[in-house]
Amino acid sequence: MRWMLPLSSMITRVFSAAVVGIDATEIEIEVNTGPGEPSIVVVGLPDTAVKESKDRVIAALSNSGYRWPRKRTTVNLAPADIKKQGPSFDLPIALGMIATDQEVELSRLSRCAVAGELALTGEVRPIKGALPLTLEARARGKKAVLLPLANVREAAVVQGIDVYGVKNLREAYEFLSKATELVPAIHAAENPESSAQVFDVDFSEVKGQHQVKRAIEVAVAGGHNLLLLGPPGSGKSMLAKRIPTIMPPMTLEEAIEITKIHSVCGLLRSGDSIVLQRPFRDPHHTISDIGLLGGTSNITPGEVSLAHHGVLFLDELPEFHRSTLEVLRQPLEDGKVVVTRASGTMTFPCAFMLVAAMNPCPCGYFGDPKRECRCSPGQVERYRQRISGPLLDRIDLHVEAPAVEYKDLSDRVPAESSASIRERILKAREIQNRRFAKSRKTSCNARMSHAQLKEHCRLDDSGNELLKRAMTDLNFSARSYDRILKVARTIADMAGSESIATNHLLEALSYRNLDRRLWS
Repeated sequence: MRWMLPLSSMITRVFSAAVVGIDATEIEIEVNTGPGEPSIVVVGLPDTAVKESKDRVIAALSNSGYRWPRKRTTVNLAPADIKKQGPSFDLPIALGMIATDQEVELSRLSRCAVAGELALTGEVRPIKGALPLTLEARARGKKAVLLPLANVREAAVVQGIDVYGVKNLREAYEFLSKATELVPAIHAAENPESSAQVFDVDFSEVKGQHQVKRAIEVAVAGGHNLLLLGPPGSGKSMLAKRIPTIMPPMTLEEAIEITKIHSVCGLLRSGDSIVLQRPFRDPHHTISDIGLLGGTSNITPGEVSLAHHGVLFLDELPEFHRSTLEVLRQPLEDGKVVVTRASGTMTFPCAFMLVAAMNPCPCGYFGDPKRECRCSPGQVERYRQRISGPLLDRIDLHVEAPAVEYKDLSDRVPAESSASIRERILKAREIQNRRFAKSRKTSCNARMSHAQLKEHCRLDDSGNELLKRAMTDLNFSARSYDRILKVARTIADMAGSESIATNHLLEALSYRNLDRRLWS
């Protein structure tokens, strides 16, 4: 039997990347034409948006003055075991089709990664995940990336690779065929540590609440979690929203991590190259477990990851579903969240500072000396029982925010500014940076391991006796014991003390007995 030789065909390879979690994986797009009825088949585990790309690509090719191959065309997205999502493969598929139809070799394709969504007119639209895509291209040894013009500032953060922005399909093809030249974008990574921090709010606007401000300063200085408890109108939300104004500036490494997460979620503002300010996320209390942790069928980051290196503010804490609050336990301990769905398992970073606020009872006036509480004892108990003991144990400071007195509200003397508070916090953080210089995982006192706790939080005899009595009388858990020592270490750092003194320990204990008085 004599085998028939196949008709000549050509394979064009274009490199792109697929976002998996908050990172990217290189994808090789192979375009092959062969005998058969004119058709386009996309294989390689594409989702619906990728399958629909063939219709967008055909229209874009026609409206840009190009032909699509009038043969059976197979588009393979390799490796085939990684699910391909989104419209970012439109541009590389279209470029592969043009090169295959014209039977030309584009020399720049082999050293370039390409991504972009195509409009029917041939214009290139922005995509999600341009930053992780560029990082992956550099790691794979690519010399350049070809992206939508709107994504150039974001991708130009990455050093060591040329970033080219294109407006339309024709411009992209002419650049790859060397018919025209493009100028690479200038590296645009602004250092968050040296950039001017401009905020719309300031602590100087907060009247009174001196004890609460002190607790917030301690919490930020050590990266501790914080619970504010007080009646409506006492300024809990106002105080929480000003916490980012006193936090230390981010390092460039932290800023890139945050930018990757926001880029994948499509939250990076147009024209921004990098996130310069620490995130402040305040989800509504109706949020679901998936919305908080991340998930859905595509496994995208949730609010805890969007708050990475920043603040996660949960206002009206008892109003959240109890199951939603309970899923916070592991992220608070580990600084990461593992999300498992039918499509796979992803690990997202979530080293955030939790700030929560709540009323003491449903009406909000339990224990108020001037307003009468209308709640029955049973209502008060049920309201507080919505927050479990294990979750409370993971919150380092519990602070009462009383109603503001009239004399404080009418005081015309400006309160201390955020800049002044931040200076003291930076001094305490410098001490911690020197202490944990050899540890990559520990950035502040709140993140100390058990071994570090034993090394850096030693107490003298009087301190041990005081803590022993507190543990016995207030029935603290072992986790609370660790939290008290970490907060005491932060207070000592703020005082410039090498050792934890009795007054430091007493202040740390005062931030833990509120929940014992109110929940017992």
